[in-house]
Amino acid sequence: MHTILLIEDDHALNMGLSYALEGEGYQVISAKDLRLGEALLRDSQVDLLLLDGNLPDGDGFTFCKRVKEEHPIPIILLTARDMDQDEIRGFEAGADDYIKKPFSLPVLLKRLEVALRNYGKKKDAEYDDGFLRLDLGIGIAERNGKSLDLTATEFRLLALLLANENQVVTKNIFLEKIWDCQGNFVDEHVVPVNINRLRAKIEDADHKYIKTVYGVGYQWMKGGQT
Repeated sequence: MHTILLIEDDHALNMGLSYALEGEGYQVISAKDLRLGEALLRDSQVDLLLLDGNLPDGDGFTFCKRVKEEHPIPIILLTARDMDQDEIRGFEAGADDYIKKPFSLPVLLKRLEVALRNYGKKKDAEYDDGFLRLDLGIGIAERNGKSLDLTATEFRLLALLLANENQVVTKNIFLEKIWDCQGNFVDEHVVPVNINRLRAKIEDADHKYIKTVYGVGYQWMKGGQT
């Protein structure tokens, strides 16, 4: 269940949105000002912030920018400001979406869904434990601060492993998702050969990431311990 922090000073809108979102299966925590909202954000595990642009104790745009610098969560601005320059300012502050009041609840729900889905993909594409750093979205791979020269296939292997962290990915899934997606025959030995090449690049004696589950497949182990 995703947790949404709603910061909205309009009592009726705050209550109505909270009720509607809870009815859709979200957990909602709400505040009517930035002071309480900031405290809730600090003390709670929040997956998305729904933020009013105008609040009694501060500017939502400025708050949005500050949150983005400290918390890697999607933010959707809800505001009556309908000028183009206001929307541009919202995106420059780091907002993932900008919804003008009044708005349609079904549209808001769909935009919530998209923001959370995109954020989930971004998390799956990143890894950093101080030794190994990966950002698959922009093609960065570093080991102990040094850039790694990974092939496109190796990046795809990493993406599949990271998206299924601590779960076993079978050889058949690797073949289907990476090599055999066009229905072409591929020797199953291509999987262990490429996994071993990837291991040689990202691992060392003290940092092991890819565990072999014999007879089944491979598993990504967070923290570099297998």
